[in-house]
Amino acid sequence: MTTNDERPDRRGLAAIVMVCIAVGAAVIGVTLSLVERPAAEARTTPVVATEEYGRRLLRETPELLGQDHPDPERRMIGNRLACASCHLDIGTEPGTLTLLQTTEHYPRFSGRQGTQTDIEDRINECMQRSMNGKPLPMDSPEMIAMAAYLRSLGSQYAAMGASSKKAAEPATFKTPNRRADVVMGQVVYSTKCVACHGNDGAGLLATGDVRKGYLFPPLWGPDSFNDGAGMGRVLTAARFIKARMPLGKAELTDDEAFDVAAFINSKPRPEMPDLEKDYPDKSLKPIDNGYGPYADPFPQDQHKYGPFAPIDDYYKALKKAK
Repeated sequence: MTTNDERPDRRGLAAIVMVCIAVGAAVIGVTLSLVERPAAEARTTPVVATEEYGRRLLRETPELLGQDHPDPERRMIGNRLACASCHLDIGTEPGTLTLLQTTEHYPRFSGRQGTQTDIEDRINECMQRSMNGKPLPMDSPEMIAMAAYLRSLGSQYAAMGASSKKAAEPATFKTPNRRADVVMGQVVYSTKCVACHGNDGAGLLATGDVRKGYLFPPLWGPDSFNDGAGMGRVLTAARFIKARMPLGKAELTDDEAFDVAAFINSKPRPEMPDLEKDYPDKSLKPIDNGYGPYADPFPQDQHKYGPFAPIDDYYKALKKAK
């Protein structure tokens, strides 16, 4: 039998019990968080970031990322072009500007960025240049989905037979050894291009309440690619035009493709800021890059319109000397 002095203090005992309960709850909470954490980490890729969503983003870029999107946070492109405007059949058509071989080409060194780049980096280059917009966050559902779609196309290309791959080779373009003729390019445009792209180069808008963007894209003006895009280079544009245009025909000669590319790129278009920061090593800049500075003595006009052979010879001699 205990005396009053030996009995535990009931208030102290209650305090001890409460502390134990609190500690126990904390331990349980920590334990549960450790158990649940792997499951949470497994859900870091949003469900919406699927290959199918990526395919839709390339096809329906104006609807999903354009200036008409009801959510301002989703307006990532500055024009109403779609990725499929240049990457025909949503990148699945073999040949020039196909996306079937994307996984074969990346990762790789980018002279324009001066560093090693991956598919995601290339997507953002297009977002900022061809789409005249903003870079996508690397962890966004849109970036994850687009990259997943592009990577999925590699298996399609691998499954193609050798004969199919050979048939997909673009029509060979040989650069004329002269300056591009913008006046003759306008003649080619008026006879071969105007039916789809319009007298003013503004393209043909899609119709309907759901479909946005263009059936045939604008080639210059505020809704076209900016001056930092690859298609803004005459030789790049000429190769594409020779291989693909008029749509499905590929019937232009080297001279016609060369001149009409110069005509198109002589027209006004959005300007990308800070282009002088491109190509940290200026000797890696393409010879037909229309904006300086350059690592050679040739004027900007020659870099834009040619003749390109003297510039090419200069860099070949420089490389040989090294």
